Amino acid sequence: MSFENLIRDVYLKIKNTEDPGEMASYIPELSKVDPTNFGVHISTINQINFGTGNCYDKFSIQSIAKVLALVLAYRLVGAEIWKRVGVEPSGTAFNSLVQLEADKGIPRNPFLNAGAIVVSDILVSNLKNPKEDFIDFVRSISKNPALEYSNIIAQSEKNVGYRNVALCNFIKSYGQIENDPSDVLDFYYDLCSLEMSCKELSELFLFLANNGRDIKTNRSVLSESQSKRINALMQTCGFYDESGEFAFKVGLPGKSGVGGGIIAIHPDQYAIAVWSPKLNKKGNSLKGMKFLEEFTTRSELSIF
Repeated sequence: MSFENLIRDVYLKIKNTEDPGEMASYIPELSKVDPTNFGVHISTINQINFGTGNCYDKFSIQSIAKVLALVLAYRLVGAEIWKRVGVEPSGTAFNSLVQLEADKGIPRNPFLNAGAIVVSDILVSNLKNPKEDFIDFVRSISKNPALEYSNIIAQSEKNVGYRNVALCNFIKSYGQIENDPSDVLDFYYDLCSLEMSCKELSELFLFLANNGRDIKTNRSVLSESQSKRINALMQTCGFYDESGEFAFKVGLPGKSGVGGGIIAIHPDQYAIAVWSPKLNKKGNSLKGMKFLEEFTTRSELSIF
């Protein structure tokens, strides 16, 4: 199968469809992005790379970075991490406080804001220089020393992050945050401000399609068992309260961000990144979801 021809065909079809989605205006800087941007890039196990549209333009990956934070925390503390954060879908919005009281401050999964804040707390506790060490880790597995946080986006998110402040303090009240909430949130906002292109994302995440091993060096980023569990969490929890819909229509592990990006993994096959900034009502890229549904339907390649 020619991924190039298929991606071109599906890209043109989706590009020309109406997009009633809305920008993530609650983070002011994200609302300034050109809403017509649309890019796709695939990286395969046998080292085929192809992209189209705005696939080389950098954007704020937002919650996609939660996967990278989880990967590093999992490397550092192993299975102990699951004592601090659960592995169940939530059925609630990404910034919901609803279940935290019933669950005594333990977030349902690491991809909710609450869960990513707890993962951030683990990293702050275990890294000597959390911000520098985390970006160094991402640069090392991406082999891209130019990757950076966006200070403008991090500050924009911090200026309106009242609910995240509430989440962090509420979890702290149950003794589930070890560090000062302001330090944890400062790291969390930088984490979410990471900027990458579709090309960079698909290349970076390819290790999760390769049993946790770097495709070029065969170096282990995660164990095979850990990689399987990260993929399982992306399958069940990667799209907030639309995770079931994504599994039903696309059939791949994946993770979205309110910057309009989506990364999806086909184990033993490829990693594919899509970016279109206008979001549906659940906070996922509207065209990105449509593209991946059409792509897996026509390629007949999903995990099911």
